[in-house]
Amino acid sequence: MNKYNTFEKILIYSGILVFMTFILLPFVEMFYASLRPLDHLFRSPYQFYSDDLSFWAYREMWNTVPMLGRYIFNSFFLATSVAVITLIFVIPAAYSYARFKFPAKNTSLYVLLAINMFSGAVLLIPLYKVLRTFGLLNSYQAMIVPGVAFLIPTSIWLLKSYFEKIPIDLEEAAFVDGASRVQILRHIIAPLSTPGLVVVGIYAFIGAYAQQFLFAITFNQKKEYMPIPSGLYEFIGYQSVKWNEMMAASLVGIAPVFISFYFFTKIYC
Repeated sequence: MNKYNTFEKILIYSGILVFMTFILLPFVEMFYASLRPLDHLFRSPYQFYSDDLSFWAYREMWNTVPMLGRYIFNSFFLATSVAVITLIFVIPAAYSYARFKFPAKNTSLYVLLAINMFSGAVLLIPLYKVLRTFGLLNSYQAMIVPGVAFLIPTSIWLLKSYFEKIPIDLEEAAFVDGASRVQILRHIIAPLSTPGLVVVGIYAFIGAYAQQFLFAITFNQKKEYMPIPSGLYEFIGYQSVKWNEMMAASLVGIAPVFISFYFFTKIYC
């Protein structure tokens, strides 16, 4: 039995190692590309390591794209705003689905799930018309509103499942003591659901980071509101592409995602 368990663990950890290798290898290559001089990136035969590595690109990228710091801030601000607003809408909605019975409850849940089948690109034209009607184009709201709309359905499903695992006896005891539904949600359900809220918040944060490019190039034309995915295009010149600086800027741009993920998982999970 012990031998079987050992063999099973070896298979599991081997699978994890292979999976992590495929996930992390592109980031390793990005890092090495950011350290190489531009004229050495396309050497033949390929060299994984060389003696001319330096952090020059990490210094020069701020001169090549002067608004790079603003682009990184915009990405972090947009992702954080989308995550917070998504949680504000999702918490009461998921609680209602978990505890209440109302007409078309299951149907509406499946409709929410079906919404995720549509890519954001399919709805760009209707979204553009809606945002233009309300005067939200060329602003932060032009990227926040669609981001929240696309993340709410899956977030409701995730949080609803977590709320259903909390014993209803706790709520009934609070009702006996005179607590209102809002007080129960705020002081009992929310604290007990902290791990679930963190998971949904991280999902919304990463999802918002990933969808910024599509919404930015469609609904925004002002540089001061552009996120980092759009700002990276400024490293592409008429005759050449500064790949090493682009890779450096990409790694710096996604650093807030990794830092936030590490911070929240260490504190709440």
